[in-house]
Amino acid sequence: MSEPVKETRAMIAAMAAELQPGLFLFCSTDDPVLAAHCLRPAIAMMAEAEGLSFILPVGEASVLGFDDRMPMRQITLTVHSALDGVGLTAAVARALADRGIACNMVAGFHHDHVFVPEDRAGDAVEALGELQQDSG
Repeated sequence: MSEPVKETRAMIAAMAAELQPGLFLFCSTDDPVLAAHCLRPAIAMMAEAEGLSFILPVGEASVLGFDDRMPMRQITLTVHSALDGVGLTAAVARALADRGIACNMVAGFHHDHVFVPEDRAGDAVEALGELQQDSG
């Protein structure tokens, strides 16, 4: 794996917005039994004061009884962004906000991931591609 990129313009210029297959739901529960069933299919989990939040594939979330009215698509920013890099999240959120696209950012160790409403995924990938081109 490459070295993490820290400088804002370099992160944006090096990122590619890669649309991942599948649909995902953000879910939350304070029920420990239900939470245990969420662990295996979850692609992310966060402990919050109200309970455990999960990002689940829509099929598994529906089977577990979660509300499936807001399916999201995942876009991976393929740049290996440094955990202490400044500005990538803000630039991505601004580019999407300028087009009226809601986004939920999740940082992994190697990459940032953007979750957007299913029906706006194509617009989001286009906006992020333009952001990347404009940064170089």
